[in-house]
Amino acid sequence: MKKMFFTAAILLLSLEGFSQGSTDYGSGLKFNLNDDGSKFMRVIAWNQIWFRSAEMNPGTMIGGEPTSTATDIGNRRLRFLAYAQVSKRYMILTHFGINNQTFINGGAAGTSGTGGYGAGKKPGLFFHDAWNEYAVVLPEKDKKFSFTLGAGLHYYMGLSRLTMASTLNFLTIDAPIFNWPLIENSDQFARQVGLFAKGKYGKLEYRLSYNKPYATNLTPTNTMNASNAVAVDNSGNTKWSKAGYFEYQFLDQEANVLPFKVGSYLGTKKVFNIGAGFYTAPDATKTSVNSTINKHDIKLFSADIFLDMPIGKKENKMAVTGYSVLYDYDFGPNYLRNVGIMNIGSVDPNFTGSRAIAGAGNAQPTMGSGNIWYTQAGVLLPCKEAKPKIRIQPFGAVTYKNFDALEQSSTQFDVGSNFFLDGHHAKITAQYSTRPVYTSLTNRSGSLGDFIVQLQIYL
Repeated sequence: MKKMFFTAAILLLSLEGFSQGSTDYGSGLKFNLNDDGSKFMRVIAWNQIWFRSAEMNPGTMIGGEPTSTATDIGNRRLRFLAYAQVSKRYMILTHFGINNQTFINGGAAGTSGTGGYGAGKKPGLFFHDAWNEYAVVLPEKDKKFSFTLGAGLHYYMGLSRLTMASTLNFLTIDAPIFNWPLIENSDQFARQVGLFAKGKYGKLEYRLSYNKPYATNLTPTNTMNASNAVAVDNSGNTKWSKAGYFEYQFLDQEANVLPFKVGSYLGTKKVFNIGAGFYTAPDATKTSVNSTINKHDIKLFSADIFLDMPIGKKENKMAVTGYSVLYDYDFGPNYLRNVGIMNIGSVDPNFTGSRAIAGAGNAQPTMGSGNIWYTQAGVLLPCKEAKPKIRIQPFGAVTYKNFDALEQSSTQFDVGSNFFLDGHHAKITAQYSTRPVYTSLTNRSGSLGDFIVQLQIYL
């Protein structure tokens, strides 16, 4: 009976994280490996396709032609995840796929020009996650405490709820990216290789990890004045990083079988959590002053709050979702990093106006030493039908950034709506977003916008 309870609990908790708002999903793609189902493999596959219309930063060209606007369609995420519970204590997980393939970039290494391996074609699959874990203290019903150890390429990166977000059930169309502050520098698509521990004590959930960051080697620009020094990612002989996240779950308890935090439950749970986290890495960046190299630690901290619950009359099936997080980032003096999601622009060498310091395309100042405050909220609109053809969830988000390297802070907005055909399993999302444009470290010249429509399917 104990073994059967544990197996049932694992399945139910797993489904909570992967079936928000759908009554038809059932147990998903699950394969029993023995007669009683205590050994099984679960498979999850998903595609996110983006259609975009965007204003380009000044000084942008695409395919060798100058432009100020662009439209395109691309593959934001094409993924496959499988995990197997081979005993009540032991689990193995693998997760691979591609990201950010457009008509002009995102293809395999070395692709360019025209032909079978032309620009943007045939991207290479890679592993996002690959880890093993062992439940030292099982998460059984009669125990307040649970404890699991694991190792490998993992997503238990601490810092914030949004740092470990599931990409399947965002409230907005996507993450704001600064929630993954190391993305594709000292991590592999928001993951590092190392050891992790996870578990619960009553309503407190904890996640800790000890990792070997990927090496970085950017060369710092030498300056004669220390106040002008700019830190860049250069870890040399990389030292181990430490990360953690602690979350108190006041109402319904969330699953922690997998690391992926749910963005919106669509009224299927009553959740109110407060969390805090950190990430530290010694000697991870460098500056150069009077040709003397100085090393700096990366020290990142956050505090956040998450609310998701039904509201109003039960027959209306309404729900509200809200999340707010404050990040305190220190990468070293004047550190600033610009990022553009699926950026199709390149620098126009003949442009004579004021260029955006973030670069071409849709790039913007995204991470840096300083503070970021991000808040999002959405409402699932009422529907009295037993099986509606569509559910609508309008949402909005606001971001405030105050980076040491920039004299002026910035505020930007996202507004849009999810149109659920079958919960998060089949949905269309439309979103308009603004981004700040800086033409110098002291001048913010205004804002530009992007309109994105996403089609998501996952099984």
